[in-house]
Amino acid sequence: MRVLGVDPGLTRCGVGVVEGVPGRPCTLVAYTVVRTDPAADLSLRLLHLDRALTELVAEHRPESVAVERVFSQSNTRTVMGTAQASAIAVLAGARAGLPVQTYTPSEVKAAVTGSGRADKDQVTAMVTRLLRLAAPPKPADAADALALAICHVWRGGTRARLAAAADAAARRTAADAARGGGTR
Repeated sequence: MRVLGVDPGLTRCGVGVVEGVPGRPCTLVAYTVVRTDPAADLSLRLLHLDRALTELVAEHRPESVAVERVFSQSNTRTVMGTAQASAIAVLAGARAGLPVQTYTPSEVKAAVTGSGRADKDQVTAMVTRLLRLAAPPKPADAADALALAICHVWRGGTRARLAAAADAAARRTAADAARGGGTR
């Protein structure tokens, strides 16, 4: 499975692409950081981010996209920019017809380090180790995006299978009820 991970940010948006299967080490495909000028008009910054993410999806042809879920911060301006960048990332995946999954920071940290309370240095160190890199990916936004992609490879498949099983069970229950058989 090839996954494009996005650590959303309006000034710096980390993007990482990995390939792998659950339970096995992933392989690095690419990583980058899309930057926008904080002095530029918001609409132009969002447009630049949209074009860059759309190009990265087209270039790397992932099978799915993983985006960090925006969490509440005390700085409203920061959280608004992050939320806007997150929406652009979700849109880029959806526009390409790809499944998009969001993960909280603690879910990502737990997946790659074993602790949902790991700090940025621990996440970067584990991403470096898990991808067998000679040096840590820089800046931290890139390492976070790679961590998101790894998290999705390892956990996303399980989530998708559970969701598919729940959907199948709901369809069977609805079909039974329609036939007058009720549920068993």
